[in-house]
Amino acid sequence: MIEEISKYLIVFGSSMVKFIFGPVAGTSMGFSYIETVLLTAFGMMTTVIIITVLSEKIKEYKAKRNKKKSRKKFSKRSRQFVKVWSKYGIWGVSLLTPLIFTPIGGALLINAVGAPPKKIIPSMLVSALFWSAAITFALRYIIPDLQHFT
Repeated sequence: MIEEISKYLIVFGSSMVKFIFGPVAGTSMGFSYIETVLLTAFGMMTTVIIITVLSEKIKEYKAKRNKKKSRKKFSKRSRQFVKVWSKYGIWGVSLLTPLIFTPIGGALLINAVGAPPKKIIPSMLVSALFWSAAITFALRYIIPDLQHFT
């Protein structure tokens, strides 16, 4: 029982940090397709929700503390993100999060531009479910078939 729970926590926890680890771990541990997809998606969403809730509290704290806003120069990194944001918007960043930004990075970026939580959560959930299903499917059904050609 404890061993099974620890396996679930490994898949869940690893997908909180680096999304691809969830499908890889779930598949390698012999979890069903549905178990792997759900654990991976819920792991990512836990990170997204925590960061979204904390970012609102941090923004409130900063607003109270800093009544005067000082203008900061844009860094090269912030300019790059603004380009991605302006080109793809909330759905684009959400769809790129599991593959490029990681759950932590994507959630931080999307919250940094002030996207409303009511839009962040659904877009990230759709992205998490889509990519979790797609990657798990590939690991279970497509990649093993490629071994026959070698």
